[in-house]
Amino acid sequence: MSVRKESLISLEELTKDKILYLLEQAEKFEAEPNRRILEGVVVATLFFEPSTRTRLSFETAANRLGARVIGFSDAATTSSTKGESLKDTIMMVSNYADVIIMRHYLEGAARYASEVSPVPIINAGDGANQHPSQTMLDLYSIRKTQGRLDDLDITLVGDLKYGRTVHSMLTAMRHFSSRFRFIAPAELEMPQEYKEYCCANHIAYTESSEFSYDVINGSDIIYMTRVQKERFTNLMEYESVKDSFILRNQMLKNARPNLRILHPLPRVNEIDQDVDSNPAAYYFQQAKNGLYVREALICHSLGIDI
Repeated sequence: MSVRKESLISLEELTKDKILYLLEQAEKFEAEPNRRILEGVVVATLFFEPSTRTRLSFETAANRLGARVIGFSDAATTSSTKGESLKDTIMMVSNYADVIIMRHYLEGAARYASEVSPVPIINAGDGANQHPSQTMLDLYSIRKTQGRLDDLDITLVGDLKYGRTVHSMLTAMRHFSSRFRFIAPAELEMPQEYKEYCCANHIAYTESSEFSYDVINGSDIIYMTRVQKERFTNLMEYESVKDSFILRNQMLKNARPNLRILHPLPRVNEIDQDVDSNPAAYYFQQAKNGLYVREALICHSLGIDI
């Protein structure tokens, strides 16, 4: 099987047509997820940072496609603890695998890996920077529930400073004419560089520190995020903002009928469990959609279309 190298590091590199094409591929995988089209392919999952959903959904996607999976979920068990460089790890693993899926705690690590690797790299999250596969499943979930990606009111809530999922979403949504609300405490507001990105790419947004009923009732999508304790060096600062916004079921009584609540998971307490039974709750289905999207991404990285 001939393999063309096509890494996925940031959605900023994808055209609108390519994003829509990948979503259409994911739709085909949802209709038939078990396709043994990667027999003989080896997929490596290198997770230098903890993960449950992303790692398991990528590994399940590879298995359902017939590939073999190697890798690690704890960097403490690897030669990096002996001082092995990221370059040497990537070069070594590329001897064994046809594609590498990598999560790393350093921003820019995936980009660097793609520059030195002879096989495709799929970025499964690099620090507080980007998380393109999560954004692709977010877009898939939005389009599936709303029927479109244009002309929507999307509210991003919580940790917008360190939340790589919301940063990735903005880079993808430059292709679509939807409106954003950024809701965060001052300490966790959307970084200036991303606000400038919105202005440069004509992405309409407002920002506030108030998660009001008007905001909830005027949203088609509410994208909740957890305050990420692991990104804080000052635990006092974390404690002061961790409970800034909690979505409860009674807050949704006048919401739009089409409202869907998304969350990249894991949640802590930013969505009360009484929301789970609300028809607007979509975060568990959203996670399930990740399987189909990641099947599409793995195949696309190897030059395989269905």
